[in-house]
Amino acid sequence: MIKIALIGNPNCGKTSLFNALTGSNQYVGNWPGVTVEKKEGKMKNEDDVIFTDLPGIYSLSPYTPEEIVARNYLIEEKPDAILNIVDGTNLERNLYLTTQVCEIGVPVVMAINMMDVVRKNGDEIHTHEIAEHFGCTVFEVSALKGTGIKKCAKAVIETARTNRGIPPIHHSFDDRVESVIHFISSCLPKDVDEKQRRYFATKLFERDSVVCSQFKSLPNIESVISDVEKEYDDDSEAIIADQRYRYITSCIHECITRNKTKKSTSAIIDSVVTNKFLAIPIFALIMFCVYYLSVTVVGSSTVTDFIGEKIFGTQGIVALGIGRLLTSINCAKWLSDLIIDGIIAGVGSVLSFVPQIFTLFIFLSFLEDCGYMSRIAFILDKLFRKFGLSGKSFIPILIGTGCGVPGVMASRTIENEKDRRMTVMTTTFIPCGAKLPVIALIASDLFGGAWWVAPSAYLSGILAIIISGLILKKTRAFAGEETPFVMELPSYHMPSAKSVLKSMWERGSDFLRKAGTIIMLASCIIWALSYFGIANGRIVPVSSMENSVLQYLGKVICVIFKPLGFGFWQAGVATIMGLLAKEGIVSVLGVLCSDASQLFTQAEGFSFLMFNLLCAPCIAAVSAIRREMGSVKWFVGAIAYQTAFAFIASFCIYRFFLLFSSGIFTAETAIAFVIIAILTFLMFRKKPRNLKK
Repeated sequence: MIKIALIGNPNCGKTSLFNALTGSNQYVGNWPGVTVEKKEGKMKNEDDVIFTDLPGIYSLSPYTPEEIVARNYLIEEKPDAILNIVDGTNLERNLYLTTQVCEIGVPVVMAINMMDVVRKNGDEIHTHEIAEHFGCTVFEVSALKGTGIKKCAKAVIETARTNRGIPPIHHSFDDRVESVIHFISSCLPKDVDEKQRRYFATKLFERDSVVCSQFKSLPNIESVISDVEKEYDDDSEAIIADQRYRYITSCIHECITRNKTKKSTSAIIDSVVTNKFLAIPIFALIMFCVYYLSVTVVGSSTVTDFIGEKIFGTQGIVALGIGRLLTSINCAKWLSDLIIDGIIAGVGSVLSFVPQIFTLFIFLSFLEDCGYMSRIAFILDKLFRKFGLSGKSFIPILIGTGCGVPGVMASRTIENEKDRRMTVMTTTFIPCGAKLPVIALIASDLFGGAWWVAPSAYLSGILAIIISGLILKKTRAFAGEETPFVMELPSYHMPSAKSVLKSMWERGSDFLRKAGTIIMLASCIIWALSYFGIANGRIVPVSSMENSVLQYLGKVICVIFKPLGFGFWQAGVATIMGLLAKEGIVSVLGVLCSDASQLFTQAEGFSFLMFNLLCAPCIAAVSAIRREMGSVKWFVGAIAYQTAFAFIASFCIYRFFLLFSSGIFTAETAIAFVIIAILTFLMFRKKPRNLKK
């Protein structure tokens, strides 16, 4: 079996190339001991060739889980060849990783991606010059258009089979640095592979903690390194980084001819969308359009009602067809009711929102793939810092719009522990795909599909994150300096339809899997609890839901939510089931009633919506928060904060909704004003002196 590793910077098109090479022959898991995603796949028509898509990284230094995973795989697993994907539009930055990969002692083939964009910009890359400078075979490819991929794949497979193409080290450093690296190399044990001696020597010079722990007894190394640091007036790691960039800079002018007269398309677009004054309004407008089109246009009552009533309703095509089938086979009434009123009604109410969810994921996938969302992270960095959040917090929040689980996991890229914990606590405030059916249900049933409901839900999540950042950053647990935010901005490009649809399906299929498993189970449980009651110590079918077990349990729960306006048992049961899966809220309401307006007024429904958007997330996301916090104390604190914040926010929203819509002012309204005053004080108070450092 031939093993080939794909490695490159983030946003270099590595995963697109991996998908093109392997097609559907992929399997995804986690690397042993870490939650970093592991992708492997067999090449099309080559069952003996396995490609491993390593995480996108900028270097082989052990600073992030992704870098550690990639480096350990290359050093310990020793693949037969490495396919190094380089972004042709950002050649200098990408070649830094290449200088390290060439030292590993594994045959290397370089694929310069995005050549279609390079040519469109009027630039020319001289691959033969790059091949001479880095000592490896170089190919021009475009993962987006599929050009050059077969030729490149054939070459890397041939290289792996013949074990040829181990690049000689062309990127030599200054004589003084080279002499020290040669000295360290000569001190290494004899059992170290000759092909990897320079790699280990360089890492020892950098004082790489992982490599240093492998070679604890090397003589005289520290004193020699210290002498070089004094001579260069810098630390050893910075010296090596500077040496690598000096080499890249010295040869880059031979490797590329730039069009100095033509302004790139990305630069033209960025002059508008990253404009100091227009950037945030444009982003707000784009997100408004995304949610408006997804929820209001595609999710109009016509589409939702057709699927929910005509297909999955009690008089719909599916229910009538299955009902006739069950009648023809003399199926027991309770089982027939379970299938039609429980499974079909519950799961069908969730599936009726599939068009909105898939439309939302199409838009988000397009915005991410084209390069726009990377700009938004850059734009919002300065704004986030004003609210006490790390600029890196935007990435988990962005990912959280699809699903809270990977959003929470993405927080591990934040080095500062306090900022990371705050991000974990607040990421799930943003509406994820699972919350979209709840938003759409309330918008359609209570507000007639009003355009403002979905954007207000998204805005409430952002405001919750901002308010939390301002308050928490002034507490001892979270006070401190924010970590700097560094991010590479990829060139704009038009994503392929295949790439966008694949991303949409990966996100949306999780929703469908839940509908077929968790939601179906939840619907069965809710139906059973509403169908049966207790009489004379026996469990028997009841004629009215008011006498059911579910109603009894709901009345115990609903007292908690009475101050929020939805203190009736149906809403209480739906909220609790939402902790299992947020889509379960729609499923429960689908079993208990045909229209949410039968249960809620507009004020009650909007309060119900806000609480379920902001409270503790689904059980899967809760589990992710537990893992990322790494402490029971912090985990409990995070869930308690989310739930308390949701309770306070919903209480105030309900009271103000009644005040402004109906002019109702009560003692609870006065309490809501007091709460707002306290929150305002906590947000804008000066940071205590003992927390400023």
